[in-house]
Amino acid sequence: MEFTHFNEKGRARMVDVSEKNETQRRAIARGYIQMNPETIKMINEGKMKKGDVLSVAQVGGICGAKKTWDLIPMCHNILLTGADISFEVEEDRVWIEAVVKTGVEMEALTAVSIAALTIYDMCKAVDKHMIIGDVKLVEKTGGKSDFRLK
Repeated sequence: MEFTHFNEKGRARMVDVSEKNETQRRAIARGYIQMNPETIKMINEGKMKKGDVLSVAQVGGICGAKKTWDLIPMCHNILLTGADISFEVEEDRVWIEAVVKTGVEMEALTAVSIAALTIYDMCKAVDKHMIIGDVKLVEKTGGKSDFRLK
């Protein structure tokens, strides 16, 4: 087995992707941030001092997707053609879903993570018991392989 991210001296390197075919790629990632129901209520009622939590988290997630290459050491700076973040608010958690086009799974996973961290940052003054969890790739199409979580 050949390790593609190591040079001849066994040290990390960034793989040359210049020969890869450009394809339309799409990835969906999901995760959640769990919190006290009272914190959810404050988010829903717009009572957080830092502002509209989900709107800011949506922008944060998109910015995270765009900066993935700068955060993950061996990730390439790949053009994104689209990124969208959506939320599903439950009694004790907010589910976050990111859909990213081109770039792909690392950008979608980063988008979910950054959106969750943004929610944490905006709510930490009232709830230090929040838990970020279950961040995972749900679907990936395009490129060398397709994937769908079962």
